[in-house]
Amino acid sequence: MLPIRRGRPARVPAVAALLAATATGALAACGDSGGLQSAGATPAARSPARLWPDLTPASSPAYDIGEVDNEVVKGVPVPHGDIREVDPVAVVREEIAAHPDDYAGATSRYHETSVRMGDCGDDGTGAGRAGCPVLRPYYRDLTGDGRPEMALGFRLLPEKLTAVRVYTVERGRLVRVMSYDDAVSEVELAGRTVIVRSPSEVAGYEYRLQWTWDADQRAMLLTSDEMLRTDDGGLHTGRPSPSPSPSGSPSASLSASPSASPTTSAR
Repeated sequence: MLPIRRGRPARVPAVAALLAATATGALAACGDSGGLQSAGATPAARSPARLWPDLTPASSPAYDIGEVDNEVVKGVPVPHGDIREVDPVAVVREEIAAHPDDYAGATSRYHETSVRMGDCGDDGTGAGRAGCPVLRPYYRDLTGDGRPEMALGFRLLPEKLTAVRVYTVERGRLVRVMSYDDAVSEVELAGRTVIVRSPSEVAGYEYRLQWTWDADQRAMLLTSDEMLRTDDGGLHTGRPSPSPSPSGSPSASLSASPSASPTTSAR
């Protein structure tokens, strides 16, 4: 959310002069054609209509969707307190080890991810390597403390999904502050926000979700979940229900694009 600017001086004389000059020019330009023309009636403004006013308000959520993700990643060191020196492959291996039901064994949902981790090597440079399911990490200050966070993605195989994670460092420990699993088309970083675009089953539409850093919760919170028009108008299928758990999340790529700003609309 952008800060509200207060006390900003309004340049009234300059605006008034500009409007006067514009009006004079407009009258002179259209005087021969009959003067100014009406654009039609303006629709009357209507306030929101509240439905079921006698309905008892809910006091607690019906489902736990994991709004806050803030968890220390054990077993992964942070050399010199610098997140850039953290091995992304080691981070993913730690998550795989923590969730054997999802990764271990031929019948587990993402067993192929576990198998292909062998293509990542052990020298700390395997992320982004051909065959390795761990994507190249991106670094950006998402918390506003002047230090970078790590945006990390990895394939959830054999399903066509990608896991999207964000990590920060607190008191020398690696902490996961965002976790999302889905059939992702694109990931962007904009200011303090992570934007995830996912395909929709509805032709010509896509989902756009935004997570924004919240200093009180010490985590990235889902601040926007929208269904938007796309330019291709094609039919996208296969979007699974999003999972807030630390296992699985799709993303064709992670891009540090400066576009888009957080909104607060929700689906």
